[in-house]
Amino acid sequence: MAFSYRLLDDVALADLAFEVAGDSFPDVVQGATDALIETMADPVTVGATWSQSIHLEVTDPADLLFRWLSELVYWKDAASVVFSRAVLDLREERGVWKLDATLVGAPVDRIAQVLRADVKGVTKHLYDVKGDGGRWTARVVVDV
Repeated sequence: MAFSYRLLDDVALADLAFEVAGDSFPDVVQGATDALIETMADPVTVGATWSQSIHLEVTDPADLLFRWLSELVYWKDAASVVFSRAVLDLREERGVWKLDATLVGAPVDRIAQVLRADVKGVTKHLYDVKGDGGRWTARVVVDV
């Protein structure tokens, strides 16, 4: 698995943005997941006392990534948790991308955890996912 991501400072004034590049679509999904998790809190400071399984099936890779990242934001708010990691199994079967994932984290603890941005949602502003010759990229802007 090979991916990289970087925060983009000059993309959106009141939001946060990151760009991910990888050798495959699953690599980009993992990179975007890690970037979003680290945007919310330092995962090293977050325990593993909470978990949630998620299953998605989508034909469009860009839609799958958007829905997946939106799930992270949903569970952050719904369960008042931040994440230490996400375990992903992503595969394509007959034109359908299938994601089985487990989010791992802990309830928000302002004393024990290094909290960062309170992400409110993933936006479609400048959202882009591309695959070209075995190289994938994604740009994601999140509302904070």
